[in-house]
Amino acid sequence: MKKLFFVLIVLIISCNSEDETQVDETIRGADISYLPLIESEGTIYKNNNQPENLITTLKKSGCNYVRIRLWHTPSDVHSNLAEVKILTERVRVAGMKVWITVHYSDTWADPGSQTKPIAWQNLTFNDLKNAVSNYTANVITEINPDIIQIGNETNDGFLWPTGKLSINENQYIQLTNAATIAVRANSNSTKIMIHYAGLENSLWYFTKMSSVDYDYIGLSYYPIWHGKNLNDLKNTINQLGTTHGKKVIIAETAYPFSLGYNDFTNNILGQIDQIITDYPPTPIGQKNFLNDLKNTVKLSDHGIGFCYWGTEWIAFRGPTATNGSPWENQALWDFNNNALPALDFFKKY
Repeated sequence: MKKLFFVLIVLIISCNSEDETQVDETIRGADISYLPLIESEGTIYKNNNQPENLITTLKKSGCNYVRIRLWHTPSDVHSNLAEVKILTERVRVAGMKVWITVHYSDTWADPGSQTKPIAWQNLTFNDLKNAVSNYTANVITEINPDIIQIGNETNDGFLWPTGKLSINENQYIQLTNAATIAVRANSNSTKIMIHYAGLENSLWYFTKMSSVDYDYIGLSYYPIWHGKNLNDLKNTINQLGTTHGKKVIIAETAYPFSLGYNDFTNNILGQIDQIITDYPPTPIGQKNFLNDLKNTVKLSDHGIGFCYWGTEWIAFRGPTATNGSPWENQALWDFNNNALPALDFFKKY
C-alpha cells in the first residue's frame, strides 16, 4: 500500500510538472528592436521609479521571448547582424528565448513595402534564391534563434517585385521555400513562422502557403487597423489553426496608455475613434486590453502566444524632438520612462 501511495504521489508531481512546463511554453514575447539605439543615446529606463535595465524588467515581469528585427545592410549600424547578435546574447544571458524577424530588406518591410536589399537588386531569380538560402543559413549559424520569421507581414510576398505574391505566386513560394529549407538544414530546433498582418484574407493567404514547411502562423493584430472585436480575433485563430493544422501566435500587437505625446514627433495613434471603447487610453485601459487579448489567445483552440510591439519605443530624444518616437504613447514605459502596469500581462497564464 505504501509503495502504491508513493507511485501515486510521483505521478501527481510528474503531471503537475508537465502542466507547468506546458504553460511555460506559451510564448509571451516583447519586441525590443530599438533598444540598442535608444540605450546608445543615454536613455535610462525605470521600474518603480528606480533605474533598471529594460531586459531585466521584462524578465521579472514574466516575458520569455524577445523578438528582434534583422535588416540586411541598413544605412546605419542599427538592426544589422552584428548589433542583433549582441542583443540576442544579452537576451539569452537574462534567461529568455530569441525570436528573429528577418525582413529580407535593408529597411522596413510590411504589407506596403518589401524592398530587396541593395546587394540583391540585380540578381537573376536563381541567384536571388541562392542569396536567400545562404543568408538565412548564415543567420541560423550566427544566432541560432528559437523562432525565425521568414519575412515580416508578407501579405503580398517579399523581395519585390520578384517575390510579389499578386504578380508571381510561384516565385514567392520558391523564395520562401529557399529560406525554410536553409533553416531545416542548419537547425533541428529553430521554429519557423510565416507572418501576416491582420485578419481579413488571412485564410486565403495561408492557403497559398500550404506547400511551405513552417511551424507557426503569425498574425499582427492592432485595433486601429485590424478591427475592434476580440471575438473576431479568436474566430480567426481557430479557423486558421483548424484549416492548416498550425499553432497561431499574435506576432504583433499594441495599445495606448494615453492619447498624448511626449515629443514633437507625430504619433501613429492619437484619436479616440482609433481605439476600442471598452478600453480607455489609460495605463489601466492598456493593461485590461492586453489581459483580455491574452485570454482570447488562451481560450482559442490553437493560439499559443503573443508579442508586444514597440515595447521600448519611448520618446528617447527629448520633448522637442521631431525624429523621436511616433509610438511613445503605446510603449510599456510611461512618459517618465517608468514601467507601466501593462507589463503584468507577461505573467504566466
